[in-house]
Amino acid sequence: MHTTTSISLRIAAAAGAAMALQVPAAHAQDNALRLGLYDVFYHVKASDVSGPFVPAGVNLDVKNLTTTYFAYTRDFGTALQLEIAAGWPPKAETVGKGPATLGSVPYDGQVVATSKWFSPTVLLNYRFLDAASAVRPYVGIGVNYTHFFARNATAAGQAAFGGPTSISLSDSIGPAATLGLTWRVQGPWTINASYSMSKVKSNLSADTAGIVRTTSINFNPSVLVVSGGYSF
Repeated sequence: MHTTTSISLRIAAAAGAAMALQVPAAHAQDNALRLGLYDVFYHVKASDVSGPFVPAGVNLDVKNLTTTYFAYTRDFGTALQLEIAAGWPPKAETVGKGPATLGSVPYDGQVVATSKWFSPTVLLNYRFLDAASAVRPYVGIGVNYTHFFARNATAAGQAAFGGPTSISLSDSIGPAATLGLTWRVQGPWTINASYSMSKVKSNLSADTAGIVRTTSINFNPSVLVVSGGYSF
């Protein structure tokens, strides 16, 4: 009887030790880092540029671009996940849209201004299927913040505006949503793909020797991301 009790106690102790060792392992996979590429597609809707000496129909557009994507994720239970994502600040090119020329200066299709963006997004994702699944789709909602810097009028823009011009763009805060898929390749390594949309709106002001022209721009970016991830 004593021997049986001793063996039972040892088995219980071993099981308890195993469970204690498994607890950190479970939590060790709660965090992840991701690195990949952002493909950004703009669906610009802007009011016509207004101000002195501006003819009707002068508008703006923005070229699509690709930049580096990086993100940190934190799991809360098996379904919820916090994602903090950003891209390496890309250089966006703004092009003229409307009349072929302003006076004798080419305008339509010309790169008239450039700027860089710092645009982090915070998302709360809901993941489908269970943690043992190799492939897990998810949806998420959150908020985007965009700050514009290194804003410059190009030589073509200065010619169109009538001289040296300073550009300002207001910051933006707006909703964001995402639809994605995570594939656990092996161990802590994953491949991730997502398609996201966010609301980015800014007021642009161009000052040419005290002559100010303005417009309001809805950038409406959609973003395709492919990345590799490491969980820890």
